[in-house]
Amino acid sequence: MTRIVADISISLDGFVTGPGPGPDSGLGAGGEALHTWAFSDDPEDRRILREGTARSGAVVLGRRLFDVVDGPGGWDDATGYGAGEVGRPAFVVVTASPPESVRLTGLDWTFVTTGLADAVAAARARAEAASADRGADLDVVLMGGGATIGSALEAGLVDVLSVHLAPVVLGAGTPLFTGGTRHPLVRRGVTATPAATHLVYDVR
Repeated sequence: MTRIVADISISLDGFVTGPGPGPDSGLGAGGEALHTWAFSDDPEDRRILREGTARSGAVVLGRRLFDVVDGPGGWDDATGYGAGEVGRPAFVVVTASPPESVRLTGLDWTFVTTGLADAVAAARARAEAASADRGADLDVVLMGGGATIGSALEAGLVDVLSVHLAPVVLGAGTPLFTGGTRHPLVRRGVTATPAATHLVYDVR
């Protein structure tokens, strides 16, 4: 069964970037500390990254995040989604208008201009097709940014919330939660490493 998994790293005070994020500094000032776990040699951090990437049938991201990862200082073979791990999922970008060109032409990009729900539906179709090809259940991963995941939660589009809680207080930045609908959660897993506390919740 294909699930919609919101997966994001967050500070202890609830920010998914530091102050001043932009195309040249996607995580803002000090925001790199949020993703230390993804580059850790700790076996549990490596397992969580490996298993999450392996289950990714399609990935949804917003236009701001796309502009960061496809920009000159963005992803490469060493730092792209699941770099060094298995698989290269399809990527679905929610945007008002598609970009004129794409730097990362080796990745499978789809640009959806009709809203987040349609982007998630397109990603689900891609993930289900990949599941059939591989003979294993694959998920849709909402990788962000924070506004995209927040909107998906608000719209009831998320089945699982996977939070990587970094041991840092950023003081300011982009918040993940900005109020709105109450969402009861059921905790399904907790894994603590020096670089992060990995929390998995079912969203009710």
